[in-house]
Amino acid sequence: MFIYILRRLALIIPTLLGILTLNFFIIQAAPGGPVEQMIAQLQGLDVAATARVGGGGGGETAGANVSAQASSTSAYRGAQGLDPAVVKRIESMYGFDKPLWERYVKMLGNYATFDLGESFFRSKGVLELIGEKIPVSLSLGLWSTLIIYTLSIPLGIMKAVRHGTRFDIWTSTVMIVGNAIPVFLFAILLVVLFAGGSYFNWFPLRGLISPGWEDFSLFHKILDYFWHLALPVTAMVIGGFATLTMLTKNSFLDEVGKQYVTTARAKGQTERRILYRHIFRNAMLLIIAGFPAAFISMFFTGSLLIEVIFSLDGLGLLGFEATISRDYPVMFGSLYIFTLIGLFTKLLSDLTYMLVDPRIDFSSREQR
Repeated sequence: MFIYILRRLALIIPTLLGILTLNFFIIQAAPGGPVEQMIAQLQGLDVAATARVGGGGGGETAGANVSAQASSTSAYRGAQGLDPAVVKRIESMYGFDKPLWERYVKMLGNYATFDLGESFFRSKGVLELIGEKIPVSLSLGLWSTLIIYTLSIPLGIMKAVRHGTRFDIWTSTVMIVGNAIPVFLFAILLVVLFAGGSYFNWFPLRGLISPGWEDFSLFHKILDYFWHLALPVTAMVIGGFATLTMLTKNSFLDEVGKQYVTTARAKGQTERRILYRHIFRNAMLLIIAGFPAAFISMFFTGSLLIEVIFSLDGLGLLGFEATISRDYPVMFGSLYIFTLIGLFTKLLSDLTYMLVDPRIDFSSREQR
């Protein structure tokens, strides 16, 4: 087991290298980089994403540094007609005056020491930005995933045991409807109903905590934290539990028809003992296999629209804005952190396999 964990940890390095390399060269080849964004700003063009991210940050400061030199060219469109010295200065500002391979090697060297650089447009370090945003996304992803798994697994087992009954039919109908409606519509409905829309004003509409939270008592802090999370987490749970419930049900139904279940029944074992002693550990393997993908999706990508609707400034919104504005340090830094978390979560999933079913031994399989 220990050797297997070491091997998996060693594989993280080439996996990270491959992902970063592929994304680096793809993104560098994409048009509309930060130099073009700055040129567009100096030309007086509307670059909404950059302006939104800039917000008094490094982008505006950098623009002010060269705006005097470029003022005479503000009537031009595109890089044509700009003073070449101004373009060179902008390229140097973002490090694009160096060859592609040199930027790539420098990025890998910095990332090896977790030096993720500074944002082009926010005047902050990437690690500092991620540290500021991660409590929001971690709260949404963690609580949503835990609640979805807590609800879906027992419900899926109940549906498998009562397959074909009214309970199974009615719950399947509810889940099909819930799965067909986008998560953001549930979020908007909750805002309208419970967050001061047209009916009740029971829950806050923005932020993860209330002003003055630091001065609250411990109990009041916890209560305030979950009060702010209630609606966004509810929206994510409603939109996400149907798939896992049906996966659990189908996984259990598939195991029920196998020979070892028939043998256990022939030996006189009770249905409850067969379900939880034999079927459970085999059926749960498929569900555990999907946990890393579910967690990462809920943690990073699934919460983007929820963050926008409930005014929660998390990693989903940060990554989206960085992509639109070509804020390369934030893009690559976020990718680096997300990939690391995903790889370690996958390793944790394999270890959970062995806890659920001790017969599984990945290390012995690798030696064959």
